[in-house]
Amino acid sequence: MDNSHKLQLSKEEMKQYGYQVIDTIVEHFDTENSKKPVSLASREEMDLLFKTEAPEEPTNYKEVLDFVTAKVLPNSSIVTHPKSYSFVPGPSNFVSVMADTLATGFNIFSGGWAASPAAAELEIVTMNWLLKLFKFPTTKGGGIFTSGGSMANLTALVTARRQRCGDDFSKAIIYLSDQAHSSNIKAIRVLGFKKEQIRIIPTDIEFKMAINKLKNAIAKDRLEGLQPFCIIASAGTTNTGTVDPLNEIAKICKTEKLWFHIDGAYGGAAILSKKGSKLLKGIEKADSVAIDPHKWLYQPYEMGCLLVRNHKWLSETFTEKPEYLRDIEGNQSEINFYDHGIQLTRRFRALKFYMSMKTFGLSAFKKAVSYSIDLAEEVEADLRKSANWEVVSPATLAVINFRYNPIGKNYSEKQLDAINQEISKRVVDSREALLVTTVLQNQVVLRMCLINPRTTFEDVKDTLKSCEAFALEII
Repeated sequence: MDNSHKLQLSKEEMKQYGYQVIDTIVEHFDTENSKKPVSLASREEMDLLFKTEAPEEPTNYKEVLDFVTAKVLPNSSIVTHPKSYSFVPGPSNFVSVMADTLATGFNIFSGGWAASPAAAELEIVTMNWLLKLFKFPTTKGGGIFTSGGSMANLTALVTARRQRCGDDFSKAIIYLSDQAHSSNIKAIRVLGFKKEQIRIIPTDIEFKMAINKLKNAIAKDRLEGLQPFCIIASAGTTNTGTVDPLNEIAKICKTEKLWFHIDGAYGGAAILSKKGSKLLKGIEKADSVAIDPHKWLYQPYEMGCLLVRNHKWLSETFTEKPEYLRDIEGNQSEINFYDHGIQLTRRFRALKFYMSMKTFGLSAFKKAVSYSIDLAEEVEADLRKSANWEVVSPATLAVINFRYNPIGKNYSEKQLDAINQEISKRVVDSREALLVTTVLQNQVVLRMCLINPRTTFEDVKDTLKSCEAFALEII
């Protein structure tokens, strides 16, 4: 009898397959420093490798796995590499990778208590760890793990709109800075707000939200009969790592009765370090905070998180009671996380955070975050000693921006922009490091995000040496 429809391998085949997968992952972790972090390929090249019709007949499982190992994995940039400096790297850790494998292998549904009490309980437990770290109330507060910061911000804004505006948000106004992450604008538009309902507040010379301009905008909107309802502050902007004046914004929100959301998707985890905690003072006053464990808490993709001061805000916003779920509703302490967010079907994200935290301990995470902040400051000090480099935005929460601008050369701004853009291109084309540009104060600058605890000062010095060599070729 043909049993192919069962989609199964034999026990021995599964073991061989699994061993090869694990061996491949272990080898990757062990040797990634010796690999090139950047993958470059055109659509045409990828089509030549992969484009095919869906196969009608089976292929030997080992042949498929060997093909993926040889062709798919090498054609992906290594965001865990010590010289992956751009965007926000994803350092990850092996324990969490294995935890994800377990969660996926058992295909655990993490939406409701009845389907997996253990999955729901571990999400409650790990959420309480985070609530305590951010000094949110652990009894009254709550939260939910999401796919990433984008979904965490969207979930927060849906909640804010429901709690502050009810069903009518036609006059509602939301405020954020010109350095806020683009995911916030996307979330606002997804929720149906018009462009006219968004206020982009300019930032000051340190890239922080300008408080006086924020107050003026709120006052003007109230005088025009509009409904200010939410301020989004940044706790670690992607561009510069800057933290908005959280305490001052908290006061405004309290006085004006506005929802205070903090996008800490990048910088929130810095609360684990003494320096970071000092910069993040006031974060505990927010109504909601988005953080991204798959960034600076070293989890593999995907894992974002939303924390709120009152867990009832989530259930009041997202709970629906379809007939097919009526038999699995538990008591109020048995949380169904599909009632706390947008997704009904949810993967078991809490497991990787739980297992890695239990394995390494909170102190190791604290040391890793502190190391990254110190490393960026060391890089800044080194750049300032050089006649070739200009620091444009100082090291803040492990992000630093700088440009090649040698003393005595007197290049024009246009020439400097072109030189630094070309330096970035040549570094990336060499595939030796991922170092791209951003624009600050109308200047093209090189940006490093140094949250990988396995990145060394020597790694950075080696990359800067390459940059200088490329610069000499350009000019």
